[in-house]
Amino acid sequence: MPIQSHTVSFSPDGKSVRVRPGTTLLAAARSAGVRIPVRCEGRMGCLMCKVTVESEGAGVSPPAEAERRKLGTSLESGIRLACQAKVCGETSVVTPEDPLKRAVRLQLERQKDEEDDFWA
Repeated sequence: MPIQSHTVSFSPDGKSVRVRPGTTLLAAARSAGVRIPVRCEGRMGCLMCKVTVESEGAGVSPPAEAERRKLGTSLESGIRLACQAKVCGETSVVTPEDPLKRAVRLQLERQKDEEDDFWA
């Protein structure tokens, strides 16, 4: 019998990976080469691994009580802890943008806007 696996897609990185059911989103991200920052090595201590699961949480396990307490109303927005949410179907995940990449992107956008205004 073939081993069951599911695709997890990560944006904005544009990377995907096939993993076995029960794999955490953090482990899936690492397999795909997607960086999700953590300090607690996946023990739900730092809360740094927040990601957004698209399609109302489709494809991931429901949050356990401990994750519910930690995230509270953020769960309603699709926010999950990558170290706790486990893959149980096809899913798409939005990871936080790296702060340095974000700063560079915003600076480039400002420069482009200034150039457009100058030449307009």
